[in-house]
Amino acid sequence: MPGDAADAAVETVQREMTAFARRARASAGRMHPELSLVSYTLLGHLEERDGCRATDLAAHYALDKSTVSRQVSALERAGLVERRPDPEDQRVQVLHLTRAGRRILAQVTESRRAAFRERLADWPQEDLIRFAAYLERYNAWRGGPRGEGPDRGTPSGTYG
Repeated sequence: MPGDAADAAVETVQREMTAFARRARASAGRMHPELSLVSYTLLGHLEERDGCRATDLAAHYALDKSTVSRQVSALERAGLVERRPDPEDQRVQVLHLTRAGRRILAQVTESRRAAFRERLADWPQEDLIRFAAYLERYNAWRGGPRGEGPDRGTPSGTYG
């Protein structure tokens, strides 16, 4: 029956993405002991956006404000993030990477890229392109109870 094959494929996708998430969380600690996968994700977003408010991070990742607040506080204590007044509204605080935050993010990003390149080194180019397109398509889905959208998956490494 065709449904059985599709059900089996969905189960395989779920199992493999869970394994991927576990591996990603574990490797984050090896890349930099003090930088969790969540922290790495938040730092990357701050760099990409050249700073943003904590509420923007919470909305982007569909996370509770208290969760983001704890993560941001830890990043501030580590000297990786700083708050600056918004030039357009002095009442608003915008989070920015510090020099140390940029340096550590660059180191971890390069380590992660090297690990991915090594793992995918023997894949044909067509497979890599197809895999990248499938991941983009999967992450662009806007359905679900929390309305995840592009790049709005949970940075904790859970999928679904």
